[in-house]
Amino acid sequence: MKSARKPASWYRQSGVIALRLAGGAPRILLVTSSGGRRWVIPKGIVEKGHSPARSAAKEAWEEAGVTGKVSRRLIGRYRYEKWEGVCTVLVYRLDVDRLHPAWPEAHVRRRRWFSPRGAAARVGDATLAALILGAAARRGRR
Repeated sequence: MKSARKPASWYRQSGVIALRLAGGAPRILLVTSSGGRRWVIPKGIVEKGHSPARSAAKEAWEEAGVTGKVSRRLIGRYRYEKWEGVCTVLVYRLDVDRLHPAWPEAHVRRRRWFSPRGAAARVGDATLAALILGAAARRGRR
């Protein structure tokens, strides 16, 4: 059963590529989709009154339990189909400062660190995969 079309604002989303260094190498944090079947970046609808970057950082906390410094600069965008339409996700980099042991969506999502190539291989979207690889390559630059 397909979900019904949603308000236009729901199709404008933002998300983060959450990174940290482990042993000098970049690692990317992915979370499972709410159904638990796919690996995705933390993302969601841009909330009213929030910038896309701030909204993306909020999603990182809610979906993955991470906080840190989110870039102000957009690193790219990708599209995917949902709710009988196409969502556009504005993507920002989040340099993770803290991985919290408990977070709002811990009961419905798993999180896992991957190498950039491992994360890119698991997201199932070529554009998002390229954004992950690019963000990891530019790790030191904001």
